[in-house]
Amino acid sequence: MPRRIALLLSLVALLSAAAPAPKALAPDAIPHPMALFLAQLSAEGKKSVTFKATAVGTRFFLEEPVGVTVYTYDGSGYRKTEFLKNFTLAKALKKYGVK
Repeated sequence: MPRRIALLLSLVALLSAAAPAPKALAPDAIPHPMALFLAQLSAEGKKSVTFKATAVGTRFFLEEPVGVTVYTYDGSGYRKTEFLKNFTLAKALKKYGVK
């Protein structure tokens, strides 16, 4: 029995050592407005956020677990155009004719 436990522990240690470490996504620099936006999005670090985003032409798409918010560039910044409840990023892009 102790031999099986030692073998199992050795196997777990081997597998955990072989798994690649997650890579950091943080860029070397962040513009101040973006830093403020991210801080606000995460409630100053009080909540974890998960999102996907893409920009196509004059539109910016922000996917959250509850849907996609679509923004349009107005010459000085992006303004909210609409919220697509229960949409994914792919579905929102398709709705706007983006392939």
